[in-house]
Amino acid sequence: MSTNRKYFGSAAPALAAVLAAFAVTATLASATAAKASSTVFATGLDNPRGLKFGPDGFLYVAEGGAGGSTSTVGDCTQVPPPVGPYLGSPTGGRITKIDTEGNKTVVIETFPSSQTQPAPAPLISGVADVAFIGDTLYALTAGSGCSHGVPNTTNGIFRIDGETATPIADLSAFQMAHPVANPEPDDFEPDGTWYSMVVVRGAFYAVEPNHGEIDRITPDGAISRVVDISATQGHVVPTALAYHGNFYVGNLGTFGGDIDQSKIRKVTPSGQITTVASGFNMVLGLVIDAHDNMYVLEMTTGSNVPAPNTGRVTKVSPSGVKTVLEDGLLFPTGMTLGPNGHLYVSNGGFVGPGGGSIVEIDPN
Repeated sequence: MSTNRKYFGSAAPALAAVLAAFAVTATLASATAAKASSTVFATGLDNPRGLKFGPDGFLYVAEGGAGGSTSTVGDCTQVPPPVGPYLGSPTGGRITKIDTEGNKTVVIETFPSSQTQPAPAPLISGVADVAFIGDTLYALTAGSGCSHGVPNTTNGIFRIDGETATPIADLSAFQMAHPVANPEPDDFEPDGTWYSMVVVRGAFYAVEPNHGEIDRITPDGAISRVVDISATQGHVVPTALAYHGNFYVGNLGTFGGDIDQSKIRKVTPSGQITTVASGFNMVLGLVIDAHDNMYVLEMTTGSNVPAPNTGRVTKVSPSGVKTVLEDGLLFPTGMTLGPNGHLYVSNGGFVGPGGGSIVEIDPN
């Protein structure tokens, strides 16, 4: 999910270094702080990302893990500095189940986990998102692959059977074989850094920010591209994906540029793109409810670089009226809608192992 470093100038840092600069401040701040309109649902998570409720009514959270120490320099193409080269671990990325009382149970923790430079406060990736088809749980990974310091692994979609993860689609190989029109060469990740996944009519749709694409993946592993976002939008870093008759995608944008440059774009199944909402900052989550209300999660507001305790959730009515539901969040990274109509946000997603939490927000 790294971003275009050209906006900083040749000597300035990218995502990892910016977050590292705030890491001490962030960890001293409370990742579980919540306003009166919200409550802390669970704590003690390792870099939480995407989250979904399962058919059992429990919340399943993708976690980046704790990173690693293995280098693959000399073995394969690396991510350019200062983001790369990555260091990785074959395990640590995990999925945690949280019951209605906020009690946690680790479902699986055998996915790779990798970290950018510079240590000791890197950006950590592992499991990016989760989804269900029927009663079966699936994982989307972002921290795998040789370019992420984890040889003999691949980013992809995996079916979870108990404590076993079975690969169903190799997304690293697909991206390498099907390059996008306008990749950012100074900021390129060969294995990709997948971020969000939804299920529509029995197939997965996943968005990859670094290359800039949305792909369709069937449960038997067939992969096809829905749209190359980079071809018409450039390097906008698409992150948050939702489906509501059409696909809707929010973008992180590039650091160091204009504030509030992020947009919500509608993407038709045939790949046509139009902007439906704008004026957001660093979007990492998107939810649309049954009444056509849109909920937008911004990692940072009021700044063109990531800043702690400035994350926000905004409700956008069908007529376009914006209402801030929650602010002061600490590097939030994902959001979902619960069966009770409440929003659940992965908070503290960039503050290191154990520093993440889930915040529950009543939108009413």
